[in-house]
Amino acid sequence: MDCCSLLAFMLGFLLQSPSVPVTGNPVICKLKQLAGPHVREKRGWIWSRFSVPEELNTSRYHIGQLRSDLDNGNSSFLYKLLGTGVGSIFDIDNRTGDIYALKKLDREEQSLYTLRAQVIDINTGKAVEPESEFVIRVSDVNDNEPKFLHEPYEAIVPEMSPEGTFVIRVTASDADDPSSGNHARLLYSLLQGQPYVSIEPTTGVIRISSRMDRELQDKYLVIVQAKDMIGLPGALSGTTSVVVKLSDVNDNKPLFKESLYRLTVSELARPGTAIGRIMAQDNDIGENAEMDYSIEDDSQTFDIITDNETQEGIVILKKKVDYEHQKHYRIQAKVENRHVGEQFMQYHAGAATTIIKVQVEDEDEPPVFLLPYYNFEILEGSSHGSVVGTVSAIDLDQKKSPIRYSVIRSKMFSIDDNGTIITTSPLDRETIDWYNFSVSATEKYNVQQVSTVPVYVQVLDINDNAPRLATNNMMYVCENARYGEVIQNISAEDKDRPNEGQHLYFNLSVEDTNNSSFIIVDNQELVLAFKKSLSSTFPS
Repeated sequence: MDCCSLLAFMLGFLLQSPSVPVTGNPVICKLKQLAGPHVREKRGWIWSRFSVPEELNTSRYHIGQLRSDLDNGNSSFLYKLLGTGVGSIFDIDNRTGDIYALKKLDREEQSLYTLRAQVIDINTGKAVEPESEFVIRVSDVNDNEPKFLHEPYEAIVPEMSPEGTFVIRVTASDADDPSSGNHARLLYSLLQGQPYVSIEPTTGVIRISSRMDRELQDKYLVIVQAKDMIGLPGALSGTTSVVVKLSDVNDNKPLFKESLYRLTVSELARPGTAIGRIMAQDNDIGENAEMDYSIEDDSQTFDIITDNETQEGIVILKKKVDYEHQKHYRIQAKVENRHVGEQFMQYHAGAATTIIKVQVEDEDEPPVFLLPYYNFEILEGSSHGSVVGTVSAIDLDQKKSPIRYSVIRSKMFSIDDNGTIITTSPLDRETIDWYNFSVSATEKYNVQQVSTVPVYVQVLDINDNAPRLATNNMMYVCENARYGEVIQNISAEDKDRPNEGQHLYFNLSVEDTNNSSFIIVDNQELVLAFKKSLSSTFPS
């Protein structure tokens, strides 16, 4: 490559390079050709570096002049402009080489244009200079406001976070030339959100500046402004919004809505029956609002469990209650959070309590007998209508209904409205000595309310039966039996039951005492013996 070619290449590179500083002195391309010892200087293009400000509101803006150093001003040269945009964006005065912009340009759409120039001798029609490229740069003006990326912004931070906690970083972009002054240098500030958050001016990092309580406000709208030109006069700005949501932490303990709850329970309710619900309020949400209820005092009658769906406390009957025994109960319930981290224990000192008063409702219950069973005695042979004994039942309900009695499964007894049992037939102990039956007590005003009690009647013995010989009266004796010889032992029985055992006395009838050949020896059994020889009594 010769010196002229090298010089032309370097000049073209400098003209197109954006890093070359712009000067007001014209740049002259002088092509030198070396021929032997003599150097002949060849003429060339003369132009200044071309630029046009963007956003100019003019229809013909003079950019600069393009001319050859051979042009002596006699109007014998014709200048031509070639390339994209010629005629629509750029134009040239063919006689003077003055270049014009025909319309408003936008650097952000296209920042430079590469064109070609020719100069022709009008007289010869030949090119005076070789065709050359040159660049027209669009210089930046601050015509673009900052724009935020990735909006809308949303951040979630735990409530009660300490000052300085990172929230989010917002970033804006400015389409202006960052190398052109401060056009694209941004500063961030808050238009809304103080005093809860702050923003770092150069980074756009938002941080907590004061503690925020979700239970007072669960989200905050923060408006951020970005200004270019580092906020100097004439700066443009853009804004964006950041929704800061507070996630819940367990910083609230449950509290009862009421200091006193009144519940009722029927005295007929069975153990396990739910008699009512109580409710504590926890301003936290989700797992942090889960709670457990319990009975604080040692209640043997009631219990309380947690409904995990509604977070209510269900009061349960543990054992039956009796209106007539106790009409009112007073119990103390407490509630605590199920999940409490150590860092939040300070918020949960002391469990919340409430009082529950339970009223037992009186129900119409069957009459109650004063004894679990009745045991009576009566002498056999008692006449019809004899009194056996009296049973008694009462209505423990408030209305104290009158009672009617009746005998169940027995025809030998009846009962009057006072509970007195009487006989309906004579009783024979030797036939039945015990009677077992039931007596029912029915409320007069509600015949559905009936109770029964067992009754046992013992029939007592009286001496109403004569003794009877227990053996056959037919006896045999040998004719040569001796005097005093025992013929047979005989016995008797008595169906009665004396208080101290049986004592029967035996003797011969009055008629047989003097004439009988036999005697009876009473040893509480009958002993029959000879009184005299049979031969003297009966002829042989």
